[in-house]
Amino acid sequence: MNKIAILYQANLPPIKGGIQKPMKPGGYSDSGADIAYELKINAIHVVTPINNPNIKQDKDWVFPDTKEGMQNAINRGANTFWLNTILFEGHIIESFFNQDFQFVGQTPNLVDLFDDKFYTNALLQKNQIPIPKTQLITKQNKDSYILDIDFPLVLKPIRGRGSQGVSLVKNKKELDDKLKTIFSKNEYGNPIYVEEYLSCQEITVTVMPSGIYEIENEQKEFLKPWCLPAVKRFNHQNGIAPYNGIVAVMENSTVLDNNELCNQAIIDTYRYCKKTAVLLNIKAPIRIDCRADENGSYFLIDVNMKPNMTGPSRQHRQNQDSLTLLASRKIGWDYFGLLKNMINQSWKAC
Repeated sequence: MNKIAILYQANLPPIKGGIQKPMKPGGYSDSGADIAYELKINAIHVVTPINNPNIKQDKDWVFPDTKEGMQNAINRGANTFWLNTILFEGHIIESFFNQDFQFVGQTPNLVDLFDDKFYTNALLQKNQIPIPKTQLITKQNKDSYILDIDFPLVLKPIRGRGSQGVSLVKNKKELDDKLKTIFSKNEYGNPIYVEEYLSCQEITVTVMPSGIYEIENEQKEFLKPWCLPAVKRFNHQNGIAPYNGIVAVMENSTVLDNNELCNQAIIDTYRYCKKTAVLLNIKAPIRIDCRADENGSYFLIDVNMKPNMTGPSRQHRQNQDSLTLLASRKIGWDYFGLLKNMINQSWKAC
């Protein structure tokens, strides 16, 4: 029987190649508590740091992703770890891989590799997966770069987190001002990149790993990664979908209707998203943001190795459906249905 401990991010990840990935306040303890509470009320054995966790105290439900935190979970009976944290090569989690534990989430080495958006985009382009034009700018060449992309464009951290730090830039002066601010704060490290701005519809596609799933009370086996229904985004702020920590995704997102889902451009996008998931060898859901050009063709603009997993399990968080949960509802999964099917794809490292 799974005895599940949910992990949250306790510390900033290490700087990688001069790039710093920012940390979410609370380290995803909010979504971790959502997960833990939803599992508990559905009779799944959840291990918590204290015996009687307070429904409103996130960290009563989750363990820090440290050696001490994981050992505490083990001492309390955990045999399965839900990796609701930021992973990277060399993470302490890897020291537990040679033991008899199950894991829900990605492997640290692959997250480390594909969290680098510039590296991932190069891989996608090499494999004929459509991405916007991109260009790298560093602290060293910020005064001498030559743009190969027309304005307006989008400026992004290389190891970003959702839409945090993402902005639309309309001219060179605005770009130079933003670069100066970003590099002086050093919040995202040395390099940053810009990409072609696509002005038409944005969608988000959650890709699930291969495995056996329960859908509408029937078991279905997927031999390859597969897509949940696409979610369209609206009410952008200055051309960018707002960070979900500021605006709940339920306020600016909805699943495509049946007619929209049959559109050939959406079908083609699913094919590219599934191909991406195969290249990335995913073990848990990923979220891919895509945006259309003026011809209606979609380009992959962001691959998120750790989609947000918030949910409306606790009374004070009833508006916290994630993009993945919005998509899941279209195939008949509620929050527990999504989480249960994720648990069913848990894996052992040894």
